[in-house]
Amino acid sequence: MSGDAIVAAARGWIGTPYVHQASCRGAGADCLGLIRGVWREVLGGEPVAVPAYTPDWSEAGGEELLLRAAAAWLDPVPPGAERSGDVMVFRMRRGAVAKHLGILAETGAAPSFIHAYSGHAVLESPLTPPWARRVVAYFRFPSKG
Repeated sequence: MSGDAIVAAARGWIGTPYVHQASCRGAGADCLGLIRGVWREVLGGEPVAVPAYTPDWSEAGGEELLLRAAAAWLDPVPPGAERSGDVMVFRMRRGAVAKHLGILAETGAAPSFIHAYSGHAVLESPLTPPWARRVVAYFRFPSKG
């Protein structure tokens, strides 16, 4: 699967309102919903049904549920091998569980990523140093769903 195709699919979601647990382009999506929607567009049906989840992503128990799920369904990307179309996993605070996702859109001098941001919508943001410091892992969509 080409990174360009993934980025194009993700850009099609820009402007979709942020709605917790949703995954419907134009109607609502959260960060996981964006990844799920892009998966459906580029690979077909989702591999598993996603159970209900809270916005805190298991912070109380300290479990890395999101990071574990990413590792189960996506291919890990070695450090330094990131490219457009890769899924990014973020920790929003040092020492916290990973609980945000995005798709690397542009690399090079002006890197950016596409994500569903709480209180906003699906948008493309510059990958500024504060955001880059929060990235804990990169994953790639598998070649087949």
